[in-house]
This record gives sequence, structure tokens and C-alpha cells, in this order.
Amino acid sequence: MRLTGTTAMGIRLPIISAGDNLVEIVASHVLDVVDSQGETLSKNDIVAVTEAIVAKTEGNFAKLSDIGDDVREKFGGGEIGLVHPMLSRNRFLNILRGVALGAKKVHVLLSYPHDEVGNPVMDIERLDEVNDKLRGRLVTAQEFREVAGEYKLPYTGIDYVKLYEEASDNIEIYFSNDPRDILSLTENVLVGEIHRREYTKARLLKAGAECVFTLSDILSKSVNGSGFNPMYGVLGSNLSADDMLKLFPAKAQEFVAALCARFEQKVGVSPEVLVYGDGAFKDPAHGIWELADPVVAPGYTSRLGERPMEIKMKLVADAVYGDLSGDEKREAVKNMVKDKAANPDAYRDGTTPRMYADLVGSLCDLMGGSGDKGTPVVLLRGYFDDYAAD
Repeated sequence: MRLTGTTAMGIRLPIISAGDNLVEIVASHVLDVVDSQGETLSKNDIVAVTEAIVAKTEGNFAKLSDIGDDVREKFGGGEIGLVHPMLSRNRFLNILRGVALGAKKVHVLLSYPHDEVGNPVMDIERLDEVNDKLRGRLVTAQEFREVAGEYKLPYTGIDYVKLYEEASDNIEIYFSNDPRDILSLTENVLVGEIHRREYTKARLLKAGAECVFTLSDILSKSVNGSGFNPMYGVLGSNLSADDMLKLFPAKAQEFVAALCARFEQKVGVSPEVLVYGDGAFKDPAHGIWELADPVVAPGYTSRLGERPMEIKMKLVADAVYGDLSGDEKREAVKNMVKDKAANPDAYRDGTTPRMYADLVGSLCDLMGGSGDKGTPVVLLRGYFDDYAAD
């Protein structure tokens, strides 16, 4: 009986710069690692590459002034409302500064007790008091503070209300959990949400908004020669410098295809390939959902777009074969696993129906890390194996 299942290892690369041949760098380093283990690359292996270095080698960067120019072109340079953005220095602060460059006034509407991905803006224990006193009204930041008090995010020690207020002198902060409340201030709205953006846009238009765009519309095309992302705009972007953003990769799928072709050319085998961003998991201590990117994986091979077909072994072992033990029980479970393809519908209900790309991307985000591990590539082996695999 084989004693290991899935294995994952982070692979270190040189420091990556714009214009580097990332396809060749990744392919050669992965093959060196596999060769050093006395093994060969398999079509069932998965090579995952973080979106950050894919976007960097694309040169997919934009200045804050590019954001401002795009906002001005879309809204006309007057007053706008910015609805329910996330609370983040790296993810949103520079976007806010860029937006402010393109508008006469920016009315920022924050949600409470937390933003869309769970970053808190107040002590949750005071929520009942806040609800009782504010009763769902649109309130200024000062009115909100008088009830909820000042608050600093536990991990960073930052007061995001203050941080956003000070981002530009033409910004005013308000609070309401109903995005339509912004229409009492302006009919021109930029939706700051990541995952609910289209739903919120539709609600605003139905409520009478004159002009509505989402962050996925900002820099969806190049402005002044800037980088851009045709699907996600500035969503998925990250702080690169004081006046610069690194955008989500615009050519992730092209990179996946090129890397597959390079492996095929080098060793005659193409593994599965994935470009991954934030993992889809939630911090149990503070309830923060880590998925600040619009998707977990902006590019991947077709197999990773499928969903696992698995049986629930812990259920089968007890409920079906509870009267067996030892080798007899193991062989019975193995045979059931082997036969699952004959009746797939019987087993799909037993597992979480998530795409491989989301599962693998989340695993790789944890493996690769976003700090100083220096392993932007993750190699997974045995991921598609099951208990019956020898």
C-alpha cells in the first residue's frame, strides 16, 4: 500500500522583473526540481504560478493618475459616490487616491460591521447598540464614531476610516449597509465591491442612479499607455509603489498555454498548469475572508475547471463496511473507490462541489505565501490520485 497521497512543494525562483521570460524560468526550475528527485514530470502533476509574477512579467502596471483620468472620462469630473469598498492598504488605498484625482468630490460609503470580505470597521459587540441608534440611516463618519467608537483592525492596528479620510482632501466618509443610500448624495456611482458588484450595480440602476460603473470597468482598457485588465479592471490589483499599482494579469490564460507548450517541447509531457491568486478561505479568529481577488485562479488548464468526483470515505468505512476490519475492510473500500466512475451521481453529493482550480489555488496560496517565502511556484504531485491508486 502506498503511504503518501498528495504532495506539494514550493519552488524558489530568481527575483522576477518586468519583461523576464517567465515561461522558460518556471519550466527550467520545475524540471530541475523533479530531476533532482530522480523522477520525471507527469501529466497528472500540477504546476501553479502566482499571479503576481505573471502580471509583473507582463508589465501590467498603472499609475494613480491613469485611474484618475479614466474616472474623469467616465463620470465627467464631478461628484461621485464610491460604494462599499474593501478596507485594505495594499488592495484599495491607492485605488481610492487614484479615484479622487478624477473627481471633484468622492462620497465613500462604507458598510458595517465589516466590509465585503470580513475586515471589521467596529467592535462586533457594539453592533446591537449601533443598529438601535442608527436604524439603518445614512450617517457621516463622525455620527458613526459617536455610536460605534473609533476602531483599529486587530492585525494591522490601522483605523481605516481615518486612513481613507486622509487619502485626499476631497473625500468624505459615510456609513450605510444599503448601497442605494448613496443616491441621496449623488446619482453617479462607482461600485467598490468585488464579488457582488454586478448585483449592486443593478440595484443602483433600478433605484434611479444616472451613471454606474464598477471597479472592473476602471482600467479595463489602457489609459495613457497604462496596463489594464479587460475582465477585472483594477480588481485584484496590489500596491506596487506610492503612485503605482500592479494589476491582475491580463494574459494569464495565454501564459498557461505557453507554459504547457514549453513543457511539452522540453520533455514531451504537459502537466496541468494554474495561475493562482488569493485562496478562498476564511480566518477563524477574526472572520476575514481572504478572497480579495475577483477569482482564485485567472488562468488554468481545462481539467482544472472540472469538479472532483469522490466518495466520502469516512462515511463509507463506517456506514457501509462497518462490520469489516483490517485488510478486508481496506480492500472493500478500495474497490468501491475504483468503481465510482461507473455511477458518478451516487458520489458527487458526498463532497464539496468546488472546482479543482479553486481548491488547488487555495492550497497553493497557503503553500507559496504572500510574504518572504520566495516560492512563487508550487508543484503538486498525486493530487488526482485516490485511495485505490497504487
